[in-house]
Amino acid sequence: QLQLVQSGGGLVQPGGSLTLSCTTSGHNLGFHSVGWFRQVPGKEREGVSCISSGGGRSMYADAVKGRFTISRDNIKNTVTLQMKNLKPADSAFYYCAAVWGDGNLGLAASSYETWGQGTQVSVSS
Repeated sequence: QLQLVQSGGGLVQPGGSLTLSCTTSGHNLGFHSVGWFRQVPGKEREGVSCISSGGGRSMYADAVKGRFTISRDNIKNTVTLQMKNLKPADSAFYYCAAVWGDGNLGLAASSYETWGQGTQVSVSS
């Protein structure tokens, strides 16, 4: 069974940068679309970015366009979210998620089957 393991996150000042990684072991993530989502208490999980299985297509929420970059290395079974010019509004618990194939590629959390454990991103001075 596919399991996703996240790393990265933490506390950063406004304008700073962080990188989140999502990886798996023992399974080939290269057959899966992968998305990044975030959630704050009391709000629904929000799609941030996603990338197709081969890396040729990606999507971003309007709130992060131009600041976040999603990429993947299918040899290393890793998907990375680089976050720059972070704002306090970006503070949330971030999750990666995967779904088989590219048919459900998008920013809807309900489309994804497997979720990482989550990691906190806090942007504060």
